[in-house]
Amino acid sequence: MGLFTAFHASERFERVVVLERGRIGDPTTASYGRTRSFRNDYLDATYARLAYEAFRLWGEFEAQTAADVLVRCGCLNIAKRSVTPNLAGTYAEMSHATLTRLGMRTASLDARALRGRLPFLDADIGRMDLDGGVVDLPAVTRTLTRVLDERRVRVLEGVETSAIVPDGTGLRVVTDVGELATRSLVVTAGHGTNDVLSMLPGCRLRVPITKDRPREAKYFTPPAEVRDRFVAGAMPTIAYLDAGIYCHPIVDGLVDAVKIGYYNPPDLPQGTTTIDSIASFVEQCMPGLRTATVRDVEDVDQCDYDLVADDDFVLGAVPGFANVFVGVGWRGTGYKFAPWVGRVLAELAVQDGTVYDIARFDPARFPEGNIAHDPSVAEHAAATSV
Repeated sequence: MGLFTAFHASERFERVVVLERGRIGDPTTASYGRTRSFRNDYLDATYARLAYEAFRLWGEFEAQTAADVLVRCGCLNIAKRSVTPNLAGTYAEMSHATLTRLGMRTASLDARALRGRLPFLDADIGRMDLDGGVVDLPAVTRTLTRVLDERRVRVLEGVETSAIVPDGTGLRVVTDVGELATRSLVVTAGHGTNDVLSMLPGCRLRVPITKDRPREAKYFTPPAEVRDRFVAGAMPTIAYLDAGIYCHPIVDGLVDAVKIGYYNPPDLPQGTTTIDSIASFVEQCMPGLRTATVRDVEDVDQCDYDLVADDDFVLGAVPGFANVFVGVGWRGTGYKFAPWVGRVLAELAVQDGTVYDIARFDPARFPEGNIAHDPSVAEHAAATSV
């Protein structure tokens, strides 16, 4: 989020500095890894529309930087009656209804069509978001780093911030590598957000964020004779979100195995489905991977999700400060929104307003002095000074 803020801000302003407590691509940050899903299939129409706007901005980013960062393989939501008996009430059906209502590109597959197209899968229905897929994370990070360097954006890594001091109409950010004067400050510090906000004299905002992460993440390497079934293009991103499951296909040159993750859906009670692990998902829904070689995912998913108490993004001006803005609370689903979030924060910082309606995400919705459920630890706090 910080790098995309700098990317958009540097189109409008000559002096932009990024402060990163860790390093770009650190294993505990969202910029580390190989793939993330991008999709529009949210139950909430607002998030579906914003995801589609982010998809458009991803395309602009690719065109502007001459980089390929999206693997456009589609995103398939599945459901199986023996796992979730009420098929009409599954995420697949309800998100499909949302996308259809919004006029987005979709496809519907019954059990027979699924068997014909994806013989490794065992499901009763599939609902495809045709404009979904996976993001090539290394390509995004490489491209952002290159373009920011070309635009002479200073990206300072390994920086400890000790104070933020009002200075006339601007601010002074005090760090262990010196002081920086800025007209606007953007905080995209994840779980370190409240620690950064606490440095602002008189700031009472504390975002109620808690930590979560996938319970399991595994790589499945299928037998060579069937590998071509699991390559992006043949296999879409697959999700069974009622059960907390997502699957990414093999992407040649990026990842040579199918990635399956299992997490705790925050809005579903435990025991809602018959799936309680990756192994049980494969057994019940993806029998084509039963003979695959399995290993733990160790090169991704080491970062913590930042969950917000009301399950909405936190995006906008810090109450009481006309020139300080914050973005946090991405709930484990935020990476796909990064170019949109970066544009919003850059517009707020540089032109004192954004073209998007972000009232729903206003940080001021939290009462003054609200204390986070899980005190943050300033892990890899990042900020962008404009």
